[in-house]
Parts: sequence; C-alpha cells; structure tokens
Amino acid sequence: MTNARRPVIIAIDGRSGSGKTTLAVELAALLRRHRSVSLFHLEDIYPGWDGLADGVDRYITTVLTPLHRGLSATWTAWDWANGKDGASRTTVAADVVLVEGVGAAHLGARDLLDAFIWVDAPSSVRKERAMERDGDTYAPFWDRWATAEELFFAHDAAAAADIVVDTSRGVGASPERVLAALTELATLESLLAPELARRRGLELSVERIQNYPEPEGMFAALYGESGNAVWLDSSIADQAGALDQPTGRARFSIMADESGSFGRTAEHSAGVTTVRSGEVTTRIRAPFFRWLDTVWGRKAVRAPAHYPGEFTLGWLGWLGYELKEESMRRTQNAADPLDPGPQSSAMLLFAGRALVFDHQERCLFLLTLVDPNNQSSPDEAALWLRHVHRVLAAAPAVPVPASAPTPRTTLTPSPTFTLRDTERRYKDMIAAAHEEIREGNSYEVCLTTQLRAHSLEQIDAWETYRALRRRSPAPFAAFLRLGSLSVCSTSPERFLRMDSAGLMRAEPIKGTRRRDRDPTVDAALRHDLCTSEKDRAENVMIVDLLRNDLSHFALPDTLTVPRLCALESYASVHQLVSTIEARLAPGRSRAQALAAAFPAGSMTGAPKIRTMSILEELESGPRGVYSGAIGYFSLNAATDLSVTIRTLVLVTADDGGTHLSLGVGGAITADSDDEAEWQEIQAKAYGVLSTLGAEFPS
Repeated sequence: MTNARRPVIIAIDGRSGSGKTTLAVELAALLRRHRSVSLFHLEDIYPGWDGLADGVDRYITTVLTPLHRGLSATWTAWDWANGKDGASRTTVAADVVLVEGVGAAHLGARDLLDAFIWVDAPSSVRKERAMERDGDTYAPFWDRWATAEELFFAHDAAAAADIVVDTSRGVGASPERVLAALTELATLESLLAPELARRRGLELSVERIQNYPEPEGMFAALYGESGNAVWLDSSIADQAGALDQPTGRARFSIMADESGSFGRTAEHSAGVTTVRSGEVTTRIRAPFFRWLDTVWGRKAVRAPAHYPGEFTLGWLGWLGYELKEESMRRTQNAADPLDPGPQSSAMLLFAGRALVFDHQERCLFLLTLVDPNNQSSPDEAALWLRHVHRVLAAAPAVPVPASAPTPRTTLTPSPTFTLRDTERRYKDMIAAAHEEIREGNSYEVCLTTQLRAHSLEQIDAWETYRALRRRSPAPFAAFLRLGSLSVCSTSPERFLRMDSAGLMRAEPIKGTRRRDRDPTVDAALRHDLCTSEKDRAENVMIVDLLRNDLSHFALPDTLTVPRLCALESYASVHQLVSTIEARLAPGRSRAQALAAAFPAGSMTGAPKIRTMSILEELESGPRGVYSGAIGYFSLNAATDLSVTIRTLVLVTADDGGTHLSLGVGGAITADSDDEAEWQEIQAKAYGVLSTLGAEFPS
C-alpha cells in the first residue's frame, strides 16, 4: 500500500531495561490525539539472543526502507518460543511511525529517520527493570545480550540523538516532556502544529503587591539554593535622578529561576542549542538565532491592564560575543587553551514564574504562567504564590539605601590577576588598529583584552555581586548563576530594546567621565566630556552604525535619532548617550532583527563586519560573555538587552577553586593615544578590581 506522503519516522533507541517500550507506547498515545501512529518493536524481529546485528539489518531493509518511501512494511517476526522465523506482519505507513528497540537509530538507519530519541539509565537500574518485566525468560541471557549491546554501541550513540531521556527515576512525566521537545525540532514543526498551538495558548497571571521588599534578601530567600537563577537588577534605581532618565532604563528589576513544570535551560555551543527540561535533553542543530526565532518573537501571552512591565515571563540569560559568527558566516576562532572561560556562546533559562520590582511605583508584581489544558498547572502556581507570600511576610519592606557601606567579599586572600595581553602587546595592537584606520579599512576599532585570575578557594559569586552592586550601581546590573558559571555585571548601557508593539531602541554610550565630590572639579569633568571632539566623534560613528543595523528590518520612515550625545549624570559617572529608534516592519522576524544588530556596535567599531574581522586578527583570544548581551526574551515578543561591560565572570574549576575573568577595552580612532588608551582600560577595570581588593596587574 502506498501512502500519499511518507510517514515521519521517529526512532527510540537505548540499552535494554532503559524504559524505551513504556516511553514509546505512551508517546504513541499522545501523538494519536491528532494523527495516525504505527508502532514497531525491534524485539519482534531479532533472530534470537545472538541476533542483534542481524535483526537490525532486517529492520533497516524490510521495515525502515519501505516506510521511508511511503510504503507499508511487511516483515517476518521471530518466533521466540520455537527459536525460528515466524509469521509475516505489516507495519502501516501512518502519519507517524515510532520504531523502538536496541539499534533503532543504528548508523545505517539514521538517513531514514526524522528524529532520534535516546533513552538511558544506569546499568543496575536497567537490569532490575528487565528482570521485573520478564525475568524468567531474560535472566539466563542478560549478560550475553548486554555484552552484545556494548559491542553494538561501541560508538557514543547518545551523542547523535536529538533528544536524550534519563529514566533513572522512571518514565513518569517523560512522554509529555518528550512531546514538547519534539515540537522544538524544525523537521517536525508542521507535523506537530496542534501541539505548538497548545503551547502558545498559555495564560499569564499577575498579582500586584504593594509591599516593596529589600531585593537582596528576596533573591537570597527565593533563589539562594537554585542552581540556575537570574536577577536583572536596576541597582541604580534608588539613586537620585535615576528614574528621571528619558527612556526609563531603571524602572524594573526581574528575578527568576527555572523551577516549576515550565522551567528549562538552553545552552548554545558549536552550532547546537541544548535545551534541558527535567530528565529530557533536546539538541537543536541550527544557528542560535534560528532556534531563538522558533521559541520567541510571537505574542504567546497578554499582560493584564494593571501591569506596566514589558516582561511577561520567558527566556533570560546571556549571549556571548562569539555569536557574531552567525552574522559574519565565518568559522569561529579556535578556543584559547589558556582561557578557562565558557566554550558556550549563550546560556538562558526559561522562567514560568518571576518577581518584577517596579521601582517607580514602589511595588512588586508576582508573575505566574498557567496552562489551562493542564489540571495541575493552577495548583502549582498557587503553591508558589503562597511560598512567596510567606517569604514576603518575613522580608524587610525598606530597600538597602544607596549609601549603605559596601560589604567586603569573602576573598581571602584577594585574587591576583594576570593580563592576557601585556602593556607592550596591547599598545602594538593599538598601532595595528591605527594602520587599519589609515588604510581606510575602519573608522573605529573597539579593541579589548582580558584580565584573568585563578583562586584555589571557591569564591562566593553572590557575595561578590552584592559588593559590586553597592559600589557601582547601574541601570543594567545583573547577577546570573547558570550551573558552574556566574556573571556579575554592573553595565550602564542598553544594547537593544524591542517592545511588544515592535518599537526598537538602541542606546549606545561612548564618552565617560568619573564624578568628583568637589563640585568645581565635577563641573570641569562634565564640561570636558561635553566639549570633547574625540568622544563626540566616537559616539556619532556608533550611532551611524546602529542606524544601519536597525534599518535592515525597520520601516524606513521610522528610523530616527531622538537624542544625540546627550549628557547623563549618575552617582559615579557622567556619560554621553544617544538614542536610535525604529519600528520593526510587519512580518519581519524579531530574532533575525536582533541578529542583524548583534553584537552591539559600541563593542565592535565601524564599519561593523570589516572591523570584526580586524578584531579577530588583532585580539589574542575569544571574548566569551564579555561584550555580548544580557537580558530577556519575553512571551509577549518583547526583549531588553544590555551590553555586557563592567562584568566579572566566575567559573567553578575542576580543582574546587574559581576561574575569574574581566574584559576591558576601548575605542581606537585615528587620534587615539596609546598611553591614554592603556590608562583607560585600567580605569575601567578599577571598579571591579577595587571591590575584590585586587590590583591591576603590572
């Protein structure tokens, strides 16, 4: 029988006793809600206890090959009772065919499959399950069959899987999670349209709390034990004038982790985005921004009228500078063998519940996501809300004042930093940048380097961030704890904001002077910044670059520069800030608009693509987290991202200690002085180093 179109074939593979059959049967039941499903078990075709390899050959030839052509498969079953070939059977070419068993995703079968699920559990667990299921039959042959499996899986079969399921604690909720994971595979998007529609039918609940708790205590109480947690922290909000800025950068702070049934994490590395949801891991082999386009950019929820924030739950985390390779379409730099930083180029968590602090209205919003099709979803949300209320009842209602003494960190002794580039080499890099500018290859080269340290003791990243946020409050401060990596950022700069209506806004900073307690000196510093031709030229060049970046996806007549080189003064700095705005053209991808603008032009130079190529040649290693972006991708299609500057990255080392890295840099133009630039990177490192009690390396 010929099918009008070939079925989607999904293999469920793994060693005996891992729970493949249970998963396959339950997944088939879920898939049958909206389409026809056939289920084939390889154990029906193996020719005896020594027939693993022959059985897989039979399976590929007589089952997979015709199904892949859209034909029903007729094959010969094995008569286990009599030890010989048995009856002829048929597997119908339904909309979906699930093939389950040891070897279902063998190397010879993979070109015929649309998806590959690997199921695994420790050998002791697998043997116990197999014995419980059919011990009398299986017991005499377990060791024999297990040995055959080990030889059969000499290669790392799990590494090739699209989805990996850890069934150590049983199958449990795995079928539902696997179905959700399948919806993230591009090859199955059309097939699973009904499940995708259900995923987008979520409801957002927002509760307003007038109590305005001290945020550090709330984060410690709610997320202190979370392995993955994010605080997007407008730590400058309580400083005079911070909320009066024209674009409201310091109004909201967000706290969340990946707990609850909606929670999951995503990590991108070497062209693969790995999404983890409980016991289910999904690998999406595609560019990061293409994956982002599938999970963000469509309005999945609506915020209630009483909620003024743009964040309506979704993904939060960091994007690393090396994601630039996707826009450049070039091979990524080889990893620096001395660099202990992350090889990942992005890490995010999905929050199905969060706290949003409104610093302007001095109130708190509790956000929860509910799936109306899941009976337990409202109960889970209610339990979390009750827990937060208990924490609120014990929390002080007055924030830590900005003038509070800076707490000391637990670093004893203070870490000793080294430079990735010596002073001589950095100045040589400046000279090389000058030569590129003279030859007309660039107008501005944003050159960077990195300070590194290794502490034999484990450094408390949370305490380090607490000290940094009090010493250097900023509108885009952030603390991220994502597995073994923590990020402590005191960034003052917005990279890109897109609201739910499609308004795009970039706010580059070029030109900074410190504040001084002496009013006369402070006024002189302010005047020096306002009249600096070099700082203004740097700012204008980046404005022109960002206008070009946004223009690719914008309605042409909406591209404006409402502020050019405007002076903004904060507690610790004066700075020149410009604003570029445009409206996203209807039907254009938000993720691709972001990709076109990434990384921030203030961290590359102009013209952007050519200058990034120059930077690859000049800089001695990858930037990693530094000079990328930190922020959120909300379920209402909004995003707000900072530029990752003034940021300390901490990675737990294999020896129990901590690797630390701090990126610094500056914009090189035709009239840059190498000594002044060298002094500038020391000044930029001072805030973090002084908080740690460390010195700039000589």
